[in-house]
Amino acid sequence: MLDTCSSPSVGPAARLDAHHLGALATATLIAEAELTPKPALVDQRGRGAHTDLDLALMVRSACALQPSFVAMARAATGARPSQHLRERLALLGREAETTMLTVTAGANAHRGAIWALGLLVAAAAITGPGAPTHLAGTAGAIARFPDRAAPPSPSPSHGSAARARYGVTGARGEACAGFPHVLEHGLPALRAARARGLDSTHARLDALLTLMAHLDDTCLLHRGGLLALHAAQRGARAVLDAGGTSTDAGLAALHQLDTHLLSLNASPGGAADVLAATLFLDALDPHAHDELPLDPPADARRPAPQESHHGTARL
Repeated sequence: MLDTCSSPSVGPAARLDAHHLGALATATLIAEAELTPKPALVDQRGRGAHTDLDLALMVRSACALQPSFVAMARAATGARPSQHLRERLALLGREAETTMLTVTAGANAHRGAIWALGLLVAAAAITGPGAPTHLAGTAGAIARFPDRAAPPSPSPSHGSAARARYGVTGARGEACAGFPHVLEHGLPALRAARARGLDSTHARLDALLTLMAHLDDTCLLHRGGLLALHAAQRGARAVLDAGGTSTDAGLAALHQLDTHLLSLNASPGGAADVLAATLFLDALDPHAHDELPLDPPADARRPAPQESHHGTARL
C-alpha cells in the first residue's frame, strides 16, 4: 500500500496534473501526522488521545487515499464548480472513506481531511497553482452545492452532532466559507514563523497552535465538550504567548497542554485537518511555500511504539 505514495518531485510553479495533486495531498497528510510534538494527537511519540490509531496506521491511510485524490483531481480537470462536480466529488469521497475504513479496520484516520483536501485538490485541478485565496474560494464554491445523492445516515456523524449541539460550523462550514481559518490564521502563522527563521517543524507547530487557538474544533467538542474546547484554545494561546514552540517556555506550555488534553481524553483533530489544508495551499503558492517530500520517509513506515503515551513523553 505504501508504494502508492511514490511520485516524482513536484514544484509549485507549474500546473500540476492529477497524479501530482494526489501525491501532494497525501504528502500533506503524512507531514501532519509526523509533525512532533503535537498536543494529544498521533505523532512520532505515540497515539496521543487515540486508542485506535498510531503513526504507521495514519501513514497507511494517507497512502491508500492517494488514488482517490487523483480521481478527484481528474474529475475536476477542465471543469468548473457545479452541482455535477460536487456530486461526483461526493461519490469519490464516500469511496475514499470506505478505503480508509478498510485500511484502518474501522478507525477514522482522515474523514475530515478527505472532505477538505478533496475539495482543494479539485480546486487546484481547475485553477492550477496560485494564490491561496483563489484556490480556497474555488473550493468553497464547489462545497456550497448540495450533495443531493448523499445516502441517508442512520445516525448523525460526530461532527454533525457537535455542530447541532454547540452551534458551530464545523468542517462543512469551514469549506463553504472558503477556508477562512486557513487564510486568516494557518497560513499567516506558518509564514510569520518562517520569516522569523524557524525551521519547518517549529513553523508548522506554531501554525497548528494558532489554529487551535481560534477554531471551534468539533473533534474536541465531541470528545470533551466545551471544557475540552476551551482548554485547548486557552492552552494553545499560552504556548504562543510564551514565545511559541521554538522556545523553552513555549515547549513547557505545550507539555502542559498535552497533559491536560490527555486527561480529558480529547484530541484537536479538526485543527490537524485544517493544518493539512494549510500545508497543501502553501505548497501550491508559487510565491511562498514549504517543500513537502512526496515519498514517505523510512521512519514513518515503521510502527509507532505501542507503549508510548504523550502524557509521559519528553518534549
